[in-house]
Amino acid sequence: MSMQPSPEEFVRILAPAMEQAAAIATALEGRVANRPKSGEVTPVKAALTVADTAAQEALLVPLLARFRAARLEAEEDTRSVALFTGEAAELRIVIDPIDGTFHFFLGGRGPYAVMAGLAIADRYQAALIALPREGLCFSALRGGGARAAAGQPAALSRAGRRVLVSDGVADAVAAQLGAQGFEVGLACGGAVAVAPLVPGVRGGLRVAKHASISTRGRIGALIAAEAGALVETGAGEPFPVSLDEPARSLVVADDPEVAAAIRAALARHIWV
Repeated sequence: MSMQPSPEEFVRILAPAMEQAAAIATALEGRVANRPKSGEVTPVKAALTVADTAAQEALLVPLLARFRAARLEAEEDTRSVALFTGEAAELRIVIDPIDGTFHFFLGGRGPYAVMAGLAIADRYQAALIALPREGLCFSALRGGGARAAAGQPAALSRAGRRVLVSDGVADAVAAQLGAQGFEVGLACGGAVAVAPLVPGVRGGLRVAKHASISTRGRIGALIAAEAGALVETGAGEPFPVSLDEPARSLVVADDPEVAAAIRAALARHIWV
């Protein structure tokens, strides 16, 4: 019987698949229509394209050889989903083939992302995110640092005055950031989480629309933290490592001054 697969294997297997999934999304951008999923009450939740399903299969198929026994949380119901048995329940794979399909992939309002994470028990141990429009791809292992393309260490931006915010951030909060001299841009949650690694971007702010930042929304937090970014809640507390601990907001920044400015803009918002 083979040994349990490791986080290092997860990254090694998925790194080329992540590039392929990003290439699929890029190739189909502007050429596919929305095919709404049934049973969803909002357009955002219902959004689905051929790119979503093709990108997800590009990520799942390579994982089957070593991670078939893992518990899978996949955004779409594609063919390979049923092949993961869940027998090794402590291994939890979270996949979002196109984060931000409706607003960011189809609508072009800002960066969208391709995301995959491996949790053991309730903590992410490995994470990968691609930002196809920006041509960026990042990976991280807990305690092992973050990497960019070609295995180079991921570097914080430390330049510019841009801040990425999710579409759950109130207009008043974005306006206050603007008043502090930041250029505010919208992005999907995955892109917000790795915002300080994007050239010219100093930080990011995500506010949950419901009870807490989702498991998918936390994949990039590991990458940002391993790259040396500050990763906090809007109250200035360390962002929870446990996926089961709720958090209503996520602040990421390349230095304490930027983080403090983002928190100040959020201070009057009730979801911190």
